[in-house]
Amino acid sequence: MPEILALLQTIAPLLEPTTFCQMSHVIFGMLVINGRITMLGLSRWTEKGGSYRTIQRYYHSVLSWSAIHWLLFQRRFLKQEDEYFIAGDEVVDSKAGKKTFGLDRFFSGIQQQVISGLSFFTLSLVNVREEHSYPMQITQMVKSVEEKAASKAKAEAKKVTPATCPANYAGCPEGRRDDVSGGAREKTGEKKKPGRPKGSKNKNKQEVVLNPELLRIQKALKNLLETVGATIALMYVVMDGHFGNYPSAFMVRQANLHLISKLRSDAALYEAFQGEHHGRGPKTKYGAKIDFHKLDAKYFKETSIEDNLRKDIYQGQFFNKEFAFALNVIVILKTNLETQAQAHVILFSTDLDLAYDKIIKFYSLRFQIEFNFRDAKQYWGLEDFMNIKETAVTNAANLAFFMVNFSSALLQPLRQQNPDYSVLDLKSHYRGYRYASEIIKMLPEKPDAILLAEIFQQIARLGAIHPAFHPVTGQ
Repeated sequence: MPEILALLQTIAPLLEPTTFCQMSHVIFGMLVINGRITMLGLSRWTEKGGSYRTIQRYYHSVLSWSAIHWLLFQRRFLKQEDEYFIAGDEVVDSKAGKKTFGLDRFFSGIQQQVISGLSFFTLSLVNVREEHSYPMQITQMVKSVEEKAASKAKAEAKKVTPATCPANYAGCPEGRRDDVSGGAREKTGEKKKPGRPKGSKNKNKQEVVLNPELLRIQKALKNLLETVGATIALMYVVMDGHFGNYPSAFMVRQANLHLISKLRSDAALYEAFQGEHHGRGPKTKYGAKIDFHKLDAKYFKETSIEDNLRKDIYQGQFFNKEFAFALNVIVILKTNLETQAQAHVILFSTDLDLAYDKIIKFYSLRFQIEFNFRDAKQYWGLEDFMNIKETAVTNAANLAFFMVNFSSALLQPLRQQNPDYSVLDLKSHYRGYRYASEIIKMLPEKPDAILLAEIFQQIARLGAIHPAFHPVTGQ
């Protein structure tokens, strides 16, 4: 408990004294609890002063989480000489019921289907040297009424096809069949005229209307940059293939940052046109289309062979017709030397000068944020909380990610003794401490300091997988 209070002193300037006391009880309860992390569950494990009503008051307090995350990181983890970049991704929690704030249907990557739950978009700072991610900005993705209506209309439109559309249905598309079993297709309406519609104008790719999802992410990104200020020189935002498109790149460039992401494997890329311009009209922009399995040797960077799998890396500046500017593209071509089967991955950056090895390293380090999601769900209650009000949901989600960083700070000195010391060992240690304190209260006389320390150490070791404390008994 003393080390918890000492570590919490780093964020004490941002908390009221009462809130500070409440938070210390909640954190201690999260470290010792065995089971689901809910307000009622925490109240059963906390010491005196951590009643259910106290915990409930804490969860319904308005806290400045952006500043709290940053202050803890700045005072405990920040190393000015190291390089950092921003990683962003969405995490979806399954939730039942109908009254939880922000409850909707979101796609879960783990379950590979749309589920009922909550969605949180997280921005973290990744230390390149340590290869570790620190969650900084957690934003709940709450869909507006217009978004829900549009999603519902899109889903309904997918259900209605020309083959299944009933007769005389107003929303039936062209070419419906009155006889679903195989009758002739009856075409309705006028045939569309060939060519470009009269009066249409060229679209300016520089002008992009961001969808509601990207607007929410843009706001979170700006908040993080304002919080960090000039303390860290941030240049790159790394996100997965869902954001490998021009609107996402445009959103990131508006913040004076560069995007690193992944394109679809069937993305159409073109070399820059090298020929001469003849006649009138705009100059030709696109050259030959790229064949990813027959790339020119001038783009080749390196090759490696491991387990009968050859990996060739190519880099070049190519164009995609959806983007208004050239991209720094990395193609990783993998060849099975036994079967000659090939597959490729396309990474890109909007920074045309960034080296290929850095693009690959940064994108691979993006996965560190997935470990943050795993820890927040498995150990710190992101999947367990049962709060339904907006403030309580915000606090529960941010507290789970705060504990990811807080537990890393607690683990630092312990891993100096045992590098394999894990979160499970940490929770086992504090649970043993809780058991020992209750046992000592039942003794008629309090033991001397040496025996007391030995009791605490021995009990705290009981459930540990990788104990970092050595018993005093010399066994």
